[in-house]
Amino acid sequence: MHRPAAFSAIVLRIIHRLEEWVIAALLAAMTLLTFVQVVLRYVFNSGLIWALEATTYLFGWLILIGISYGIRTNAHIGVDVLVAMLPRPLRRAAGLLGVALCALYAGFMIYGSWIYVDRMMILDVEAEDIPLPRWLLGIILPIGFGLLLLRLIPVAYRILVGKQDMIGLADEKAETTGSELLTRGIEGEIPGR
Repeated sequence: MHRPAAFSAIVLRIIHRLEEWVIAALLAAMTLLTFVQVVLRYVFNSGLIWALEATTYLFGWLILIGISYGIRTNAHIGVDVLVAMLPRPLRRAAGLLGVALCALYAGFMIYGSWIYVDRMMILDVEAEDIPLPRWLLGIILPIGFGLLLLRLIPVAYRILVGKQDMIGLADEKAETTGSELLTRGIEGEIPGR
């Protein structure tokens, strides 16, 4: 591997780890905040006024970062029974169509959420219970869908060059039965077909 490829691989690994750490930190913060709120409410008959809103925003950030993480790790669920029965060229065409539709959706969401965030900046609206501007809490909308769009590009490339047949999905059967994970749609035919 020459220098630019090695450097880009290192940068990509750092981005992957950062993404995983952010997801873990958001989940930990939500769990801790909810635990503290429950203890305060049921033990001390008190509570934090801003806890529910903070948990809601943390959850939104978790979901929007998690969407792109799910694409990267093939963790999304989907029904691919009909697509999996297609011959390889048609499976690849269906995969490209799926990627194109996901990218179109992400593009619409980036556009719409950017308009929303821009209006929140202009109006300078604060959150209900958190003393932060609403645009700052909502900036994850265009960022999250931008990350999704960036994760779809390598999937489209792998389908185009024949390394993958369709969008990678989680294999629930293999995960629940403990059998060997199938690389569904990656590197050729689906095992057992």
